[in-house]
Amino acid sequence: MSVIEFKHVYKSFGKKSVLEDVSFNIKKKDITVVMGPSGSGKSTIIKHIVGLIKPTSGDILVNGISVPKCNEKQLLDLRKKVGFAFQFGALFDSMNIYENVSFPLVEHTKLSQKQIKRKVNESLELVGLKPDDVLHLYPHELSGGMQKRAAIARTTILHPEIILYDEPTSGLDPIASDLISRLIVKLRNELGITSVVISHDIKESFKIADQMIMLYNKHIKADNKPEFFKTTNDPIIRQFIDGISELKV
Repeated sequence: MSVIEFKHVYKSFGKKSVLEDVSFNIKKKDITVVMGPSGSGKSTIIKHIVGLIKPTSGDILVNGISVPKCNEKQLLDLRKKVGFAFQFGALFDSMNIYENVSFPLVEHTKLSQKQIKRKVNESLELVGLKPDDVLHLYPHELSGGMQKRAAIARTTILHPEIILYDEPTSGLDPIASDLISRLIVKLRNELGITSVVISHDIKESFKIADQMIMLYNKHIKADNKPEFFKTTNDPIIRQFIDGISELKV
């Protein structure tokens, strides 16, 4: 079953074309890595999924619903089912970790403080953080990897069906990167979350991906299983995967 479908999507900003005839399907519970050179349209893909931008032409379906045709209420309902894990965590600097992680529950539910605290603790434990150790701390007091895990805890607390990850291992050391990769797989296995991961981290991408999509020169260059990318002799894909030199966009 396809959760996300792109159908012949074109996107231009003024005279600048960003995506041309982009089509792909993402299946329920799959982890799909979207990669490609800088400026190839990866972030544009995830913005289309939640209707932050609309295609110039073509269609995007989420759970069979056309996102470009949604009204504001329908978009709000859609976005409640989709979580974002931003590149730099996007935690609120002025809030401690308890306040950060509980924020979606405070804003969107009528749960009691006792219920909220229990859910915050559960979410932190799910991502491998000990509540008693981190609840009172502020983001700047955590390591980069812990910040990203706290941000993912906040993202999962409303139990989204889909999570969109923007460079989740960027700026992390190999051990922290591996922890984040394991966490993405854990959320798929335990919560059934469908994941779309924007990444330049080839090593970590191969660890987690069920499907890999490579964007190149505004088009999809390849959409296949990780094994294809490991073994293909296509010179453009090999150049990107092996990191031989910068590709022209």
